[in-house]
Amino acid sequence: MTGQQSTLGRAEVLIEALPYIRRFWGKTIVVKFGGNAMIDTQLADRFAEDIVLLQAVGIRVVVVHGGGPQIGELLARLGITSEFRDGLRVTDADTLDVARMVLVGKVNRDIVSSINVHAPLAVGLSGEDAGLITATERAGDLGFVGDVAAVNPAIVERLLAENLIPVISTIGADLAGQAYNINADTVAGALAGALGAEKVIYLTDVSGLLRDSDDPTSLIANIAAPELNSLVSAGVMSGGMIPKIEACLQALESGVGSAHLLDGRIPHVVLLELFTDSGIGTMITSEIATPS
Repeated sequence: MTGQQSTLGRAEVLIEALPYIRRFWGKTIVVKFGGNAMIDTQLADRFAEDIVLLQAVGIRVVVVHGGGPQIGELLARLGITSEFRDGLRVTDADTLDVARMVLVGKVNRDIVSSINVHAPLAVGLSGEDAGLITATERAGDLGFVGDVAAVNPAIVERLLAENLIPVISTIGADLAGQAYNINADTVAGALAGALGAEKVIYLTDVSGLLRDSDDPTSLIANIAAPELNSLVSAGVMSGGMIPKIEACLQALESGVGSAHLLDGRIPHVVLLELFTDSGIGTMITSEIATPS
């Protein structure tokens, strides 16, 4: 490729992105950060660049994160054995203390720092801050594992109004002040609904929703919620994707414009999904799906 062709190619990329930048200016987008994108330092840095760029072009962006692998690593180092039921970690008082330390004190700070290297905009929050996430205990003898009872987005709205980037760890508290660890997918969907977000984006370790889990070419680019519900009922969608699908559908029910499942192992995947004609993952909408 000649230098002139390379320059034209870069210009075409910018031209393709322009209508999407205009469309999403002033809109709120919630991004759930997790999987290998969080663990791989190079991918994490590319993610931070994406988030800063979104903010720079006028998008109100909120980051929600979990940290299951990091929690598991510290528990193992401390000699605390983890027990899982239906994919959820049983969380006693000691495990909760570790989860709070890892999510609020380590993972959250790392994400804030990686964003602020590119622009001093990120502010770390926990769901316990300013009553952001009110939690209730999840049934099933899971200990201090919680569900979202209510979201008070006032603190997030104030930060967004100051053109800052909230980065939220998913520890919530009940009305008595008891802390609970809450699934980050669930929190991202609930927060997106409370903020009236245009989109909620989930970074995963798969390319998106597949009609055939053994066939990577069967990626579903666009799907409406009724059809997705039918696929779940028919058993086409199963396993670890179900909690993410449930979070997506709940977000749509609460008024979010669309939900996206993206492969976080692809550098700059958020930009590719939002600012290109073809997109790169799966977009879920309430009714008939249309390109993002």
